[in-house]
Amino acid sequence: MQSGANLPGLGSYNRSVVLGAIQEAGGISRVEIAELTGLTAQTVSVIVRRLLEEGLVREVGAEPSGGGKPRTILRVDPEAGHAVGVHFDPGEIHYVLADLAGRPVRVRRGAVRGDVEPEALARRVGGAVRRLLSEAGVARERVMGVGLACPGPIDQRGGNVVFPPQLGSWAEAPIRDLLGEATGFPVAVENDATAAAIGERWAGLGRTAASFAYVYLGTGIGGGLFLDGRIYRGRSLNAAEFGHITVVPDGPACHCGNRGCVEAVCRPAAIVAAVRERLAAPGAGGTLAALYAKDPRRVTYARVLAAAADGDEVAAGVVRTAAERLADAVVGIVNMLDLDLVVLGGPGLGAAAEIFRGTVAGAVASRAIARRLRTVRVEVSGLASPDGGSPPPRRWGRRRWCSTGRSRPMSAL
Repeated sequence: MQSGANLPGLGSYNRSVVLGAIQEAGGISRVEIAELTGLTAQTVSVIVRRLLEEGLVREVGAEPSGGGKPRTILRVDPEAGHAVGVHFDPGEIHYVLADLAGRPVRVRRGAVRGDVEPEALARRVGGAVRRLLSEAGVARERVMGVGLACPGPIDQRGGNVVFPPQLGSWAEAPIRDLLGEATGFPVAVENDATAAAIGERWAGLGRTAASFAYVYLGTGIGGGLFLDGRIYRGRSLNAAEFGHITVVPDGPACHCGNRGCVEAVCRPAAIVAAVRERLAAPGAGGTLAALYAKDPRRVTYARVLAAAADGDEVAAGVVRTAAERLADAVVGIVNMLDLDLVVLGGPGLGAAAEIFRGTVAGAVASRAIARRLRTVRVEVSGLASPDGGSPPPRRWGRRRWCSTGRSRPMSAL
């Protein structure tokens, strides 16, 4: 559990810690909050009183306290407000309006040009948010904010996207300010892979793992990292760029400046290109050959994954090779950090999720240095939005963001 600090000037931080403890527990007393957070009983009492006054928390009964006065149980009130989550991956965008218990109220999904300008995206998000609220009959004053999960790196302090590899026109784009102007709400911006890892910790496989890596496969490849129960961000707050571990030293050039990065050889575009190259060879067979002969563009990533899952020789061979390169990186991550769990997630897994999982799991089981001491699980995330899309966004608190990186989400996709 995230710890508080009994020092002046840390009220907003302590408030988020207390709210996170209540949300994670699902039902907890003031005494238990103090024990979990390390805050004094007086500090907890003051913060809880304010949360009750704001309507974020409610008292839901009492439980015996071992002979003393019964302890009043606190829970987050799911009807206290709403939040909007947005996940943007070049080519696709997802929206969800959720209550504070993480229950989706309205969901939208749509295509978007991969070269969309940040200003145009902000206007589009602003319109989508207004439609979501109108359709759901939710008043603006009931919405606490908007959270955007998008490709990084991200300057968390300034709210800017910093030279994202798939978005050439987004260099230093002030996306937080643009979305704030377009929606009229406070905005939090998070790297999509980190957001996915936080969601996994709150509501997925990561709830029972103190240390785990989340490997995200989308348009590119990224990651999130929890160590000893806390999100690890690094000095620039952009840690866990697993996609830029070199796995083929003389491989193709990567946009980051290295060669043979995981992303350069395993991202969807690279897999599709490799399949098309094989299909172009004389005598190429398989279920995709006829499609390729009619129009190479019809050999899409989704069709490659489906064909691989069905055993198509060409598609399965390329996907397995990509999975092996991903496994090389994961083994290195496991050896370096001594993790409990590796979670694979993101839309890039598609129909071939089990090929990726099985390949990575096999490599970790046979090559991790501590394999004789314990087993490191490799699993596919079961979390997604109701439409099968994006990962959970950040957690919210009234007037201020309450992100401890530890508890389950108060609003999740």
